[in-house]
Amino acid sequence: MIDWQAIDTVLLDMDGTLLDLHYDNFFWTQHLPLRYAEIHGGDLNQVTEQLMNRIMAEKGSLNWYCLDYWSDQLKVDIVALKREVAHLIAPHPSTKDFLDALSASHCETWLVTNAHHGSLNLKLEHTDLGKHISKIISSHELGKPKEDPEFWRQLQQHWHFDPDRTLLIDDTATVLDAAAAFGIRHLLTLRQPDSKQAVRNALSYPAVLSFAEILPITPTTR
Repeated sequence: MIDWQAIDTVLLDMDGTLLDLHYDNFFWTQHLPLRYAEIHGGDLNQVTEQLMNRIMAEKGSLNWYCLDYWSDQLKVDIVALKREVAHLIAPHPSTKDFLDALSASHCETWLVTNAHHGSLNLKLEHTDLGKHISKIISSHELGKPKEDPEFWRQLQQHWHFDPDRTLLIDDTATVLDAAAAFGIRHLLTLRQPDSKQAVRNALSYPAVLSFAEILPITPTTR
């Protein structure tokens, strides 16, 4: 599926790609409504519905990912609440071997995420992702979400890479769409971003269930 000799730069998403999306889905759909109702009062079912409507209204925007925005809007400390369930943060089972193989290859590996620094730092604390990554870039640094082609233009301006020799792996179709529009040639997605949800089929981009399917076979020294 991947011709590794045609790849120089690997751009990796974090949530739902390297890490199991179960943590994030559980936090936003279950833990946050429960704690919000405890802090501010209200019927849990109604609180859940109202929060989901407010959150979904921001989908695809930078606000959707911004913990400062949601802390201000909801009058709760989102980072503190996320720490309460941080034990659920976990890489996908094949992530470590994949990152090890990339580290041994000629490819430069970047983490390119929409995660706000509060979430990013928490996940780096609870995983060893940072040991394998040469650059870590959050869309909040550039002021545009990855769903916006302008993000990719700014990313290349700040940190040069050749789109024709770059692989992006991301679990979100709209992000892959924006990257494709910018010109990134090699695109891949995940069939099961959340281990507690069903495997996804009929996806718009080539997809893997495990990174074991695409490990670099003949790594070379940089």
